[in-house]
Amino acid sequence: MARTPQPTDAELRLLKVLWERGGSTARAVLEALPARRKVGYTTVLKILQVMEEKGLVSVDRGARSHVYSPRAGRGPTMRRLVADFVQRTFDGATDEMLVHLVDGRALDDAALNELEARVAALRGREEDR
Repeated sequence: MARTPQPTDAELRLLKVLWERGGSTARAVLEALPARRKVGYTTVLKILQVMEEKGLVSVDRGARSHVYSPRAGRGPTMRRLVADFVQRTFDGATDEMLVHLVDGRALDDAALNELEARVAALRGREEDR
């Protein structure tokens, strides 16, 4: 089975809108983009058409305006993007990436508690093996 291509930055912006809103027309996607990232209607339409060719979105042509929907969920797409980033940037060393992330930003108590819970869950899974 062919691997789904990674979305470009522009494609990822449109995917985020589709994940949040569900199936949408090109016009609705355009209107949902943040004001600082406004582009033209034809640009959004062209990007969506390219995304369809790449297999990132599906299109319902039943209505007068085509409705675009993401083919993959946010979670699987983000995991692929992060895995690719870790491989390219840190030669696959997830621990090195995590050290850079934690060292580079202040974490509040809620974020630290979430990290501790995830580490504990990972340790629990390892003990079950």
